[in-house]
Amino acid sequence: MYSIIRIFILGGALIQAVPLTTHPELPEKDIEEPSVPNEDIIDLSFYGAALYGKPDRGLTAERVSNFSAETDNVNPEELGSYLEGDILIPQVTMRNGVANYSLRWPNGVIPYEIRGSFNAYELSSIREAMNDYHLFTCIRFVPHNNESDFVIISDDGSGCWSTVGRKGGQQIVNLQTPGCFRRPGTVIHELMHAVGFLHEQSRMERDDFVIIMPQNIRPRNLRNFRRVNKTAAFGVKYDFDSVMHYSSRAFSLNGEQTMVARVEENTVRMGQRFGFSDLDVEKINRMYNCSGYRVTTMGKNNLRIRDTVD
Repeated sequence: MYSIIRIFILGGALIQAVPLTTHPELPEKDIEEPSVPNEDIIDLSFYGAALYGKPDRGLTAERVSNFSAETDNVNPEELGSYLEGDILIPQVTMRNGVANYSLRWPNGVIPYEIRGSFNAYELSSIREAMNDYHLFTCIRFVPHNNESDFVIISDDGSGCWSTVGRKGGQQIVNLQTPGCFRRPGTVIHELMHAVGFLHEQSRMERDDFVIIMPQNIRPRNLRNFRRVNKTAAFGVKYDFDSVMHYSSRAFSLNGEQTMVARVEENTVRMGQRFGFSDLDVEKINRMYNCSGYRVTTMGKNNLRIRDTVD
């Protein structure tokens, strides 16, 4: 029997916010080759040193602070000065070079801490996003309890950004308030980076589906539209509705479209931030070998129906 599942319970986990006055510093860590199965490795070698940088409390913070869901035709995570707008590993001293990989989270379990001055609405938004993962996938966000690898969710004034996958030690998902909470799918988007996913339009085969308009892109942001040389899409087709897809005017120089779909009616589908698409859920569940989940999206109000698969 079908039931509407826009219910916001976090599996009994208590979310608390700890005041954060400065951005958490990540410890120095040597880079070693991973001693894990190949299927658990997320290849980031395409990006190299561009993954690393410092939180931008200047231009990025200002843009996200001024973001309006009613008047802006982009998403807040597309306003950042980081790699592809919102991918960042805060720069620390790396004695043995730059890591070119990250890992999946063991058994899909992601320990987390919330540090910052999030208000009740913002905490509820984080809770709802995590609950969507719990409802539609086997990913489980659990309060940090001495695990060596965990996610810090912070509200440092430096935009919306995340590391991709499990980097080891503590890592950050940053959600600047209130801008990163103006659209409900932004928190899901940043958490999906932490789960291990890149942007949809960076897929190797994307040119079969979209056309990039370089004349309309700010020159310093052209790198954000590169294709990766290897796609890990787990057999899932290209998804214009993905919560990980850029909007059609992302990083625009002149307000014109920077990317259009080859089939015109698909352009308007790009960049939605209401929540997971069906194919987002399918990709996560294939990546983490989840079973027993089937989901149907019900339009832009992001209500969904789920029935359990035996």
